[in-house]
Amino acid sequence: MATIEKRVRNGKATYRVRYRDPAGSQRSKVFARKADAQRFLNETETAKGRGTWTDPALGRVLFRDWLGEWWATTTNLRASTRARDESLLRRLALPRFGDAPLAAISQRDVRAWVAELTARGLAPATVQKAYQVLSKVLGAAVDAGMLAQSPCRRVPLPKIEREEMRFLTPAEVAALAGAIDRRYRALVLVGAYGGLRIGELAGLRRSRVDLLRGTVSVAEIVVEVRGVLHIGPPKTRASRRTVGLPRFVVEELADHLGRPGDLEALVFTAPQGGPLRLPAFRGRVWRPAVMAAGLDGMRIHDLRHTAVALWIAAGANPKEVSARAGHSSVSFTLDRYGHLYPEADTALRDRLDALYGTTRPAPASSVVRLPRRSGRGPSVAPGASGNDKSAADDAATTL
Repeated sequence: MATIEKRVRNGKATYRVRYRDPAGSQRSKVFARKADAQRFLNETETAKGRGTWTDPALGRVLFRDWLGEWWATTTNLRASTRARDESLLRRLALPRFGDAPLAAISQRDVRAWVAELTARGLAPATVQKAYQVLSKVLGAAVDAGMLAQSPCRRVPLPKIEREEMRFLTPAEVAALAGAIDRRYRALVLVGAYGGLRIGELAGLRRSRVDLLRGTVSVAEIVVEVRGVLHIGPPKTRASRRTVGLPRFVVEELADHLGRPGDLEALVFTAPQGGPLRLPAFRGRVWRPAVMAAGLDGMRIHDLRHTAVALWIAAGANPKEVSARAGHSSVSFTLDRYGHLYPEADTALRDRLDALYGTTRPAPASSVVRLPRRSGRGPSVAPGASGNDKSAADDAATTL
């Protein structure tokens, strides 16, 4: 049972709280005021009842020590993601929180840190990603019982303004394909009409190209991290997909492949062989080609944006675009490319008008008269004129 014990030494009173943790071990803490001791006791008993009690000793562990322990267990990250997160933690989080005990990091501290990064001129996307990584680290501390709750909560983040996407016309795609090194003409066309990412193009193998069906299947990607190439499966299940290509792109791809060869060979390789290395490809092949085609400033990823724009222009609906692009959800597709669908809204309204026209009631002026019955017509009120009687007869025979 928890108790508060008053002790007096040298005329000064202190109050020691004695309690048992959830494991049954005896613990104690001393306060100068009884009110503080009582508050601590109440909070401790409440936390034990709710299952949120944490060992105060664990909260005294330094952030950098916990980060080292946690980082050693994050084995499920892709090489590129791991390198990015490690850089953000080392450059941005450790200088601010490295020497702080976990329990001493407050929501106010995190909020001030985010504001400081923003004031330094860091890109909003960088600030958001740094905050997300810090949140993962401190969230894991909560799961490990080192913190009662994470200080990363309800922190305002800078808004990310989406960059204007660049879309090429078919004529511009043809110009770029004609200006680039002949070995990469097919790469441009597959990217611009198939929507494959550059890592997916670099990881495409002969076995994943079906010239008879006119499709390519995404099963591997190539990523370069700090000079080291990593070849592995796509990041998400949605990215593992099969994409159909227009006939003229299939013909270009067939010409590029030439005679049948090793099915495990890569379709697009570096000039001297081996997997494409994006930094070298961008500098030595891509930039000279876009300048020669009059498309200076165009990024490789803009081929993918171009593909989506061309699909939409050809009448693809959001679900089709999402599946072909390998997006995680249709909502992501609409968020990124919904502005390319204005004609679809007009067409929908036209179809709704057409549907309404098939059920529109006949105009009120369309009156059908039936032949009059023989015999005396309807009676006319006393004093009614002949015109009134005629009107009554008409009313009786009108549908």
